[in-house]
Amino acid sequence: MKYVKERQLLVDYGKQMIGEKLTTGTGGNLSIYIREDNVMLITPSGIPYMDTVPEDIVLMTLDGEVLEGDRKPSSEYDMHCIFYKNTDNINSVVHTHSEFATVFACLQQDILPLHYIIGSVGKKIRCCKYETFGTKELAQTVYDTIGEDKGLLLGNHGTIAVGEDLASAFSVAKDIEFIAKLYYRALSIGKPVLLDDEQLSEVVEKFGTYGQLRTYGQKNE
Repeated sequence: MKYVKERQLLVDYGKQMIGEKLTTGTGGNLSIYIREDNVMLITPSGIPYMDTVPEDIVLMTLDGEVLEGDRKPSSEYDMHCIFYKNTDNINSVVHTHSEFATVFACLQQDILPLHYIIGSVGKKIRCCKYETFGTKELAQTVYDTIGEDKGLLLGNHGTIAVGEDLASAFSVAKDIEFIAKLYYRALSIGKPVLLDDEQLSEVVEKFGTYGQLRTYGQKNE
């Protein structure tokens, strides 16, 4: 079995996704791109995360051919592949159905910059239009909408987060839910005071080098 370490990471982060209430049941999916071999590892379809083992992780090409594994890959594999095919700095995708973020996704409403942590995602958390799950149309809409941001709300569906590795993408997914929760609660009390463009630009720049040097989004230089 190839890529044992990466398979275990997907199993562990799948359990963490449940533990941190970023999804329920079998909702959402995670993947890692092995760039040097041009192959993808992705969580299987319909298997609860708490029951998933490394052998359940599916190894496949970016054209949808299963190379190793007896399980059916996540139905959203096109939404992962499109980033790996078209960028040189995204090596992991995390898709969640986190509760508060999905509320705004169902409203097809952007989350505005009320807290500086939003800078880990972009200047706001945008929402794309609805497309049927598991379709190439959804994958293309997500890719066309996300631009240089690190995350996005999927209309009437959930969220997506991208990163140079699984830990980074997962962190963005957590930040999206954190900001969504703040925005929901702030709106229930009154009108949030928003950060202006100058403040946001400074924050986004700082997040670009926070901790370790990071490059996110689709901008290829």
